[in-house]
Amino acid sequence: MAAGNVNPFNVSDSEEEAEQRQDGADTERSPSDEAQGHSLGPFSPPAYSDPAVLLSSNRTSPSVDGIPASAAAVAGIGGGGGAETRVSLDAIAAQLLRDQYILTALELHTELLEAGRELPRLRDYFSNPGNFERQSGTPPACKEQGVGPGGPLTAQVQDRKRRKKDAHMRDRAGSISTLDSLDFARYSDDGNRETDERVAECEIPSQERKNYKSSPEIQEPIRPLEKRALNFLVNEYLLKNEYKLTSITFSDENDDQDFELWDDVGLNIPKPPDLLQLYRNCGNSLPLHRDTVDVGVNVDPNDLPGDYFTQEPVQQTEAIQKQQQEEVVQELEYQISLLNSEKQSLAEQIKKLQSDIQALQRNVASEPASAVKSAQSKEDTPCGKPPLDNGQYLDIRGVTETDGSSDANTTKTSTTTTTSTTDCTESTTTGTQPHSKLKSQSQQGKTSVQFDQPNRKLSPAFHQALLSFCRMSADSRLGSEVSRIADSEQSVMLMLGRCLPHIVPNVLLAKREELIPLILCTACLHPEPKERDQLLHILFNLIKRPDDEQRQMILTGCVAFARHVGPTRVEAELLPQCWEQINHKYPERRLLVAEACGALAPYLPKEIRSSLVLSMLQQMLAEDKADMVREAVVKSLGIIMGYIDDPDKYSQGFELMLLSLGDPSERVVSATHQVFIPAFAAWCTELGNLQSQLIPSLLTRIEKLLKQGEYGLDEHKLHMYLSALQSLIPSLFAVLLQNAPFTSRAKLQGDVPPIEVTRFPRPASPLQDVATIVGSREQLAVLLQLYDHQLQHEGTTGWDSLLWVVNQFLPQLIEIVGRINVTSSTCVHEFSRFFWRLCRTFGKIFTNTKVKPQFQEILRLSEENVDASAGNGILTKATVPIYATGVLTCYNQEEDRKLLVGFLEDVMTTLSLSHAPLDSLKASFVELGANPAYHELLLTVLWYGVVHTSALVRCTAARMFELLVKGVNETLVAQRVVPALITLSSDPEISVRISTIPAFGTIMETVTQKELLERVKMQLASFLEDPQYQDQHSLHMEIIKTFGRVGPNAEPRFRDEFVLPHLHKLALCNNQQTVESKRIDIATQLFEAYSALSCCFISEELMVNHFLPGLRCLRTDMEQLSPEHEVILSSMIKECEIKVENKGIGEAQGSISIAASLVGEDAKTKFLSKMGQLTTSGAMLANVFQRKK
Repeated sequence: MAAGNVNPFNVSDSEEEAEQRQDGADTERSPSDEAQGHSLGPFSPPAYSDPAVLLSSNRTSPSVDGIPASAAAVAGIGGGGGAETRVSLDAIAAQLLRDQYILTALELHTELLEAGRELPRLRDYFSNPGNFERQSGTPPACKEQGVGPGGPLTAQVQDRKRRKKDAHMRDRAGSISTLDSLDFARYSDDGNRETDERVAECEIPSQERKNYKSSPEIQEPIRPLEKRALNFLVNEYLLKNEYKLTSITFSDENDDQDFELWDDVGLNIPKPPDLLQLYRNCGNSLPLHRDTVDVGVNVDPNDLPGDYFTQEPVQQTEAIQKQQQEEVVQELEYQISLLNSEKQSLAEQIKKLQSDIQALQRNVASEPASAVKSAQSKEDTPCGKPPLDNGQYLDIRGVTETDGSSDANTTKTSTTTTTSTTDCTESTTTGTQPHSKLKSQSQQGKTSVQFDQPNRKLSPAFHQALLSFCRMSADSRLGSEVSRIADSEQSVMLMLGRCLPHIVPNVLLAKREELIPLILCTACLHPEPKERDQLLHILFNLIKRPDDEQRQMILTGCVAFARHVGPTRVEAELLPQCWEQINHKYPERRLLVAEACGALAPYLPKEIRSSLVLSMLQQMLAEDKADMVREAVVKSLGIIMGYIDDPDKYSQGFELMLLSLGDPSERVVSATHQVFIPAFAAWCTELGNLQSQLIPSLLTRIEKLLKQGEYGLDEHKLHMYLSALQSLIPSLFAVLLQNAPFTSRAKLQGDVPPIEVTRFPRPASPLQDVATIVGSREQLAVLLQLYDHQLQHEGTTGWDSLLWVVNQFLPQLIEIVGRINVTSSTCVHEFSRFFWRLCRTFGKIFTNTKVKPQFQEILRLSEENVDASAGNGILTKATVPIYATGVLTCYNQEEDRKLLVGFLEDVMTTLSLSHAPLDSLKASFVELGANPAYHELLLTVLWYGVVHTSALVRCTAARMFELLVKGVNETLVAQRVVPALITLSSDPEISVRISTIPAFGTIMETVTQKELLERVKMQLASFLEDPQYQDQHSLHMEIIKTFGRVGPNAEPRFRDEFVLPHLHKLALCNNQQTVESKRIDIATQLFEAYSALSCCFISEELMVNHFLPGLRCLRTDMEQLSPEHEVILSSMIKECEIKVENKGIGEAQGSISIAASLVGEDAKTKFLSKMGQLTTSGAMLANVFQRKK
């Protein structure tokens, strides 16, 4: 062996072992070997062969120089007096693994570890869990039967080997247990795998795959990786065959596994066929036919029959030789395939090195010419540029020391480097090493590192052999990376690109965001597109379900990446990562995609913004089931609208706005108003179609909706369109200011009065703030000052945008308002808020001079039009409450309040005197009564009606008190309401007195002050007991109706002592009523009242004395007037009688029934709440009935 190849581990055996090996070689040769000229079988080359031929590729790791056993045998017993060839430990380990002697290999691995001589091959094999999931329970079969001098093993030898293996298993239990404690943490939960540590399927020995058979007699417990693999195949089968609910339930029960990625299983093999294919092929694999012969081991030839060697037919010998030749051919074909794969791998490495060379050439070309010249002047002979990935590293694996000159005191340094094209001749001076050249180019003159050399005369081979005893590992991937130190920025990027895919899976999920800067920096600067794509894929898959903070970090990194690399690379590298995860099963990952589309919008090419990104977001808005994802989509769409400049996309933007407004989630609709609509309005303003297309389109849809809603208005759609119009008001006002005649004069100079805090309504978001739209609050203050002056003194001539609002927008809105159903409180409230916001935004001068005159012209409240049918008609529409609550309440100064009071008084008077319906007045009182600030004002209006000269107006005032009592505090009720009602209750007109009864009843229902209740009770008693009201049919009807409405909610004492006894009297009196029409009216009202009161708790005494007698009197009336009501009354009387007669039993049964009903209600509530979660949280139906664990 040459001195330059000293192997410190290749220690020679003792002479005794050498003699035994040579003696054994002489004695173990069979006669057939001698007949064949010392040939040791088809796998044993002749002794004179080149040693390189003896190196055989290994199926476990083709790239390692392993030596088969047959070659080792030849080397060991090769003839004559040649030098003995030592078989390496790595070759022995390769042969053990190849023949599946796993326990023997494990023993060897353990002993080498204890001796400090670990083999990388054994370490890599036993650290890969995929190698042990494929082990069967049967002993490994012999790898190559019939090979070698002894032929196949006999049954006795196989049995002895099996017993030895069992003994090893018992003795080395500790070693075997290490297989169960292998490091599975390398496999991340989101599918990232270490690609260079996978065991490819082609690397598994073919004989091992043949011997891997399941034994029906041996039922081993299922292993974890087997379970995960089967789970994946079962889920795949369920999805392919439309068992979606079962698949979802199955995936929920195995929530620790990602069923979308086969890599998540953890087996380092490709995905197997589906279950159907496995089922069809399970019985097709037939065992191969093998010829068998009887052989013996250690048999004396003299003991054999004389014709033993001659009795075997020639044909059988030829068959054996043919079989051996076929096995040789198979082995050679397998080695050819391995060499081809290695050839492809080397070709890829060559391409990569060439690209590195080109990158280095570009880097060197960009250096200053002076540095290049100075570097060239130091070289005696020109040399080619070294590869980027080798020359720029300080390689600590092959450090050699040379004598640079004859001067012993001069110290020199030499490092071994690899060049790809030309050989550089080393100069006698020591400053010309390749890595030193690169450092001088990159750092402009920085001197190379110098080391002190010993004044010794040792050969380089001895130096290398001596240094090999240092414990350094450079044979593995990690050792290779550690042994090389990057010497430039680009080299650092290459190193990070190689190492990060192996680092990420081993970092805790909660801390992986710490890797984002490294990943992004490497992805920005790495020269290889494939590596950059892999790094960005890692970035988007870094965390399985990133939370808000983690998503913000990733988005911040994406924006920084986009700013650094430009639009072309953003489109080519970042957008594909978003597109891949648009349908990811975790909403947090889809949310990351939606947010990334908005964050990257400013850095994308404009064609991509308006096409691909817009289409992606539109698809997610229409299809995604998670509210938070759709909310992020809407916000990103708003950002896109801020950057889009293709006018043809206006119609698509309008449809997206309607789709977002119609979303069932409130948070999505809120995001639409806060972000999307303001951004879309800003774009429409630039296009010039805010007033020409966007607002008219919404008004047209509202009008169409009202036409279709004559038999039932879709209030949800009306709210959707009207809310969109309301969100457009700030943008519309900004258009007026920016297109006004005074805009050119608006300059920031001098003292500008600040804007009042209450000048504008509170915006829903900063994008709806007029100051933000205009540019600044100071600029807005200047424009507002000029705006008010223009309206007040100069008029609107030439102001087209304002004239459009006054002449087209407002008249169309007022016409729409007149067609709304006044009884729909929702519609009235929506339009009232819209007009209030419109008037507050456009200002007081605009409201007084442009809005109010148009309403007053339509309403026409003058005295001479009281009896006109047209005037009365418009007063019954929704125009009255919307004008009163939306326009007249915008400003709260004294003159504004007086105007509102006067308008309501005029409406009340006009409607009362013309006998028109009071719905519009009631709607006004309901809308205004919801705000306590207007209670005093409304009481002032009603007092005007109380003291009015017309009984019709006083009746209307009495009716309005019923609406106002529910929202007014008890102090106002006691001080203002009750005195007014008592005044009306003594009115000369009986109709006015009757009109106060509903208001008195509402007070009994809502007020808790005893003194106040007693005053009301006395007033109602006077109505019932005063003889002058005995024949007042209308009064009795109103009292019975009021009792039925307020009785269940009134104070129990009032119900027991007042309501039930008087209902009994009224029912008794109705039996003597002679007028049939009056009798049936009273009976019908009594029936409604008793039906409502039957749900209340009634004591036994009241039941016997008043409730049952009243029901019997009512049944007497119904027998003659309404038989169908009589049946119901009979059942009610029967129930009450049973309760009275069986009080004790009834109470027990009642408690049981109440308990049962409570249990039933509880179960019902739980079930309905669980069902309700299906629509809100997206859970599947199977989860509702899942048994608790």
